[in-house]
Amino acid sequence: MDAEISSQPNLNAVIRHLQALQARTCQALEETDGQGRFIEDAWQRVEGGGGTTCMLRGGQVFEQAGVGFSHVFGQELPPSASRERPELAGASFQATGLSIVIHPHNPYVPTTHCNVRFFQAKRGQEVLWWFGGGFDLTPYYGFHEDAVAWHRTARQACDAIDTGLYPVFKKNCDEYFFIRHRNEARGIGGLFFDDYNTGDFEQDFRLLQSVGEHFLKAYLPIVEHRKDHAFGERERHFQQYRRGRYVEFNLVYDRGTLFGLQSGGRTESILMSLPPKVRFDYDWRPEPGSAEEALYLEYLPVRDWLAS
Repeated sequence: MDAEISSQPNLNAVIRHLQALQARTCQALEETDGQGRFIEDAWQRVEGGGGTTCMLRGGQVFEQAGVGFSHVFGQELPPSASRERPELAGASFQATGLSIVIHPHNPYVPTTHCNVRFFQAKRGQEVLWWFGGGFDLTPYYGFHEDAVAWHRTARQACDAIDTGLYPVFKKNCDEYFFIRHRNEARGIGGLFFDDYNTGDFEQDFRLLQSVGEHFLKAYLPIVEHRKDHAFGERERHFQQYRRGRYVEFNLVYDRGTLFGLQSGGRTESILMSLPPKVRFDYDWRPEPGSAEEALYLEYLPVRDWLAS
């Protein structure tokens, strides 16, 4: 999307919305977990700005959940933010966003991630802005009905704004959350958009709101269906092995991680996305015909989950 401005952005309105969404998300996750509670960790960035990282660890349902808000600003966009826009290299900026990463305890409950963000860059007297975000699902053991329900809600989030967005954002997600050195997807995808600006700030802001508000509508029903599923050491082993893929993607490819580190953000808050317990087993392969193999054969390959 072209980032040229034709309506005035309202950074403060975005900040207020994201802070409110953070509070609602933490409350909903605490209610779902029934035991774990979030701690709030406020931080400041020397170069300008700061944020609040909320962390839940050792819950009944969620082994770890992070809900992090940030608003940072500076005199020069980091390379990860200007890579797609070389003309903005050196521009001053403000960026605000909310990042949610949930690692459940039960291997039959998928890991999930949601991020919604807003950038504003100033080049001379010219102000440019754009939105980004999305959500994706990383199951360890696949269920067809869960995948369909997840993507159906993702489509609803887009259709509330424009019925042409879901196929584009789904394709973006399939391409972005792909671990190239493994030649496999991180999960079953969802939505991903970046550099999004139609020229209508209010409409684009509504898209950000819709994506953020549909995230838990998509995820929490899956949690409720799977959180009491029986599992043993085999399933935990596979979950921790697959979490290794999550680590690989976030540290090698994720633009949000790179932006945070390059912009001088708080390292603990940036790396809250990493799972608490991970295994790296040399050249491990699933048994033929197993449920673990089914993840690779039936769920990780790109497909249209709503075609049926």
